[in-house]
Amino acid sequence: MAGGGLAVAAAGGVEFEAKITPIVIISCIMAATGGLMFGYDVGVSGGVTAMPDFLKKFFPVVYRKTEEGKLGSNYCKYDNQGLQLFTSSLYLAGLTATFFASYTTRRLGRRLTMLIAGVFFIFGVIFNAAAVNLAMLIVGRILLGCGVGFANQAVPVFLSEIAPTRIRGGLNILFQLNVTIGILFANLVNYGTAKIEGGWGWRLSLGLAGIPALMLTVGALLVVDTPNSLIERGKLEEGKAVLRKIRGTDNVEPEYLELVEASRIAKEVKHPFRNLLLLRKNRPPLIISIALQFFQQFTGINAIMFYAPVLFSTLGFGNDASLYSTVITGAVNVLSTIVSIYSVDKLGRRILLLEAGVQMFFAQVVIAIILGIKVTETSDNLSTGFAVLVVIMVCTFISAFAWSWGPLGWLIPSETFPLETRSAGQSITVCINLVFTFVIAQAFLSMLCHFKFGIFLFFSGWVLIMSIFVWFLVPETKNIPIEEMTERVWKRHWLWKRFMDDDDEYVHHDDLAKKNGFVGPL
Repeated sequence: MAGGGLAVAAAGGVEFEAKITPIVIISCIMAATGGLMFGYDVGVSGGVTAMPDFLKKFFPVVYRKTEEGKLGSNYCKYDNQGLQLFTSSLYLAGLTATFFASYTTRRLGRRLTMLIAGVFFIFGVIFNAAAVNLAMLIVGRILLGCGVGFANQAVPVFLSEIAPTRIRGGLNILFQLNVTIGILFANLVNYGTAKIEGGWGWRLSLGLAGIPALMLTVGALLVVDTPNSLIERGKLEEGKAVLRKIRGTDNVEPEYLELVEASRIAKEVKHPFRNLLLLRKNRPPLIISIALQFFQQFTGINAIMFYAPVLFSTLGFGNDASLYSTVITGAVNVLSTIVSIYSVDKLGRRILLLEAGVQMFFAQVVIAIILGIKVTETSDNLSTGFAVLVVIMVCTFISAFAWSWGPLGWLIPSETFPLETRSAGQSITVCINLVFTFVIAQAFLSMLCHFKFGIFLFFSGWVLIMSIFVWFLVPETKNIPIEEMTERVWKRHWLWKRFMDDDDEYVHHDDLAKKNGFVGPL
């Protein structure tokens, strides 16, 4: 039973018939559980690093600073490279894994790549929950990082390819919605396990990551691969059958032929990474994708999400209060991402990014002013009124990020690369994201120690810069089919159209190839 009908716009004014079928919705929900695992990992690490039993076992130096006399500055009591490595090792492993994931996504398919991610997640959870020393803990985080690399490579591409054009943005954001749900789930778990006596609560927090890990693994076994992937790997009839199934109609010939042609041209590109990096026409989506990943991390969001309990504890909230505050911010994160699902295909990408820039800038400046006035090197706590105001401003910041830079940082890159460089483009996107996620995760507690309240002014400055970048350089991609981005987006942009001038040198296939913006090999 179809949920409704859509007309998916094609090149030259032709429209592809498509319905919102249950199999599309179910496949997207199952695939997006990769985001659930990613989010849980982000949320759980900050929670367990605020648990005294965890710190006592693995990071005794930090434990002594926080529990035995509270040595030194409030801003510096969690400044420890080993503690930061526990969080950041996941992203360093993900960075390495994404290069292998690019190959499996292209050669083995999106579905099998998600399955590999699920297996890595399961083994990582086992190592973490059973850890008896720091080395075992780090190995578990590395395995989880490999899962992140494979999942973040395959899931956004899977979602963009399987979804009908007019709801592509909303379905793609299911990935980010699951990230936020994973963070909220981790915050709730941490809040509960922190109260467990006997010193094993942190094991339960890390072990419950097995739930989203199993969901992703089972989901990968149940979903169908995308028609784009099947056709790209030469499975034409299977690809056509899947296309009929997900579109809810037998009238798929026009879309099928365009996918076949796109695949034929893509196969002529023997070295997609070289093509992506050297060919001028590929630079606009590449530059924007890299910039979006850099800016996404320099909003400061992961600094808050990784270390929210630690951050609130630093500001003088008690352990229970700090964990409770992260539950509140996690709930705001989820609800705001739902706002994005409903608005991204109506309002567009640019409006959400620009509005959020204003909101995030305001929130961070207010937080910096409050901390600068009220939190000193040795102050024990904020007054209730100011503590509530800090939480409100953090929620204001998180809500803006959750309906803009969070989901759109993944959505825009996944929908702008042509098929012949899509896997390579997504690989670089994930790679850049993980590089800067690693940098922020590894450096934040040290930055907090040295910058103090100025850390929020630092990130607010970057928010201003990224908003200017969006205003001038990020085009609108709402309701534009993926295979038409060159003609309808890049060639009409005031700056990026200059990079399309050399197309004729490479496009010598046929009119359809030129129309879709595909190129041959270098």
